Amino acid sequence: MLNVPTQSFPAPSSQQRVSPSGQSGRNKVALKPGHSLMDWIRFAKSGKDLTGLRGRLIEVTEEELRKHNRREDCWTCIRGMVYNVSAYMDYHPGGEEELMKAAGVDGTELFDQVHRWVNYESMLKECLVGRMSTKAATAVRAILPPPPVTGLASPTSVAPLPDKDSRPRYDWFQTDGTVHLVVYTRRKIPSSGCTTVDLKAGVLRLEVLLGKMSYMIHLRLSDEVEENVAVHTAFSVGKIQVSIRKGAHGKWASLGQPLESHNTFVRQKDRALFYRDCVLVSKTEVNHNTYLFRLQLPAGTVMHVPVGKHVCLKALVQDVEVVRPYTPVEHIFPAASKNGSQESDLYLMIKVYPGGAFTPHLSSLSVGDRVAVSGPEGTFSLRPLRDVTNLYLIAAGTGFTPMARLIRAALEDIETIGNTKLLFFNRREEDILWRFELDELAANNGRFQVEHVLSEPSERWTGRKGPVNEPILTELLSRPDGSKCYVCVCGPAAFTELTLGLLKHQGFSEQELHAFQG
Repeated sequence: MLNVPTQSFPAPSSQQRVSPSGQSGRNKVALKPGHSLMDWIRFAKSGKDLTGLRGRLIEVTEEELRKHNRREDCWTCIRGMVYNVSAYMDYHPGGEEELMKAAGVDGTELFDQVHRWVNYESMLKECLVGRMSTKAATAVRAILPPPPVTGLASPTSVAPLPDKDSRPRYDWFQTDGTVHLVVYTRRKIPSSGCTTVDLKAGVLRLEVLLGKMSYMIHLRLSDEVEENVAVHTAFSVGKIQVSIRKGAHGKWASLGQPLESHNTFVRQKDRALFYRDCVLVSKTEVNHNTYLFRLQLPAGTVMHVPVGKHVCLKALVQDVEVVRPYTPVEHIFPAASKNGSQESDLYLMIKVYPGGAFTPHLSSLSVGDRVAVSGPEGTFSLRPLRDVTNLYLIAAGTGFTPMARLIRAALEDIETIGNTKLLFFNRREEDILWRFELDELAANNGRFQVEHVLSEPSERWTGRKGPVNEPILTELLSRPDGSKCYVCVCGPAAFTELTLGLLKHQGFSEQELHAFQG
């Protein structure tokens, strides 16, 4: 029997869900009836031999892996583990063609490009053939976090890095009753904040998102503390101060003992997601099938979700771990700027699909139930908007969610943007999210416009009609002389793919496009 390693999910080496620039990552295909994720879960649990090995685990050589490269006999390797995905072909949302790109070869890189939030280990556990017999140790070592720093008696002994080095650094100070940790990021911080702090059982985990990079402090504190945290950010100078009350008055000799990944500065995509249990506080109806879920963070957690970033929710559904990404919104729209001192609760606007794998479970939760929530992730950055004059946001359905906070940021924080226009595509009037609020904002703010477009309008609808197409985009997306434009797109995969193609045909460059991927 093989010693199959337990790996964290999502894998530390995987990519973000959100594609940079206009790259959309993948196409979804229409699955045959009876081939949804829930159908796959039931099929995988049917007791059928999905590997062809009658429950045995084997070591697979590269030569053996290459032999299994056909539709009816398809093996692939993900992070050193080999799976027979032949039975999964018809259930794969990306279609057979995408899956066959990894047939008989190591598919880790391809998987990481688009599937950060998919728990392949849980979904494909009945398809596990074994592990690669060559280079296996290297592959496993590559995903393990670096060993804890040793010989660091006091965190204050860390030598300051040269000014030319962009790495953040930290320091700490104390009073009799409090301890304060200060992070110097060496760059400006967006007003929405970028810090996530988790304090539990004396262990402090602090992560700061700086562009595509992640800086982490991870310590077992020297003495007992109260499990509540205050975070103060000086945005213009990039200084973050975390304040914690001591359990008992007195002086500490050191801040604490370093744990794994302490004082590391790595690409965010190389950092494994960290989950904490949140409590469902309320569920408010937004329209006939969409709800605003309010989740309360633990007492020792502070989470500042940057604009355009998302979090992942994780739950066991029929004993299979299912993960889905959602972009937080404010509890009201438009929300006033709070300069990073965000409300302690998370608000997620989620459409419930009756036949879905995850949202029916989420909808069935009662107030007081818990759900696991990751920290923020995603590649979106406000940096490209610094000198933009015209911002166009194209959304379909709940693809509106990343646009909600982006609208506020454009109107309140980025003075160069003179015109922000939302093109909001829906099927029917009753599907439009926050319609009254959007129309009211457009009526009261000359820098914001909203255009509603319906594909299945009623006879009384007098607004724009039809699916996204070239005439609509040509009419609504102008490029005034001397302007600098930027376009963000979010919606179902097919909508996003089509829209990006139309925008490029209209003359927008890769550098002027960003696609949020779901």
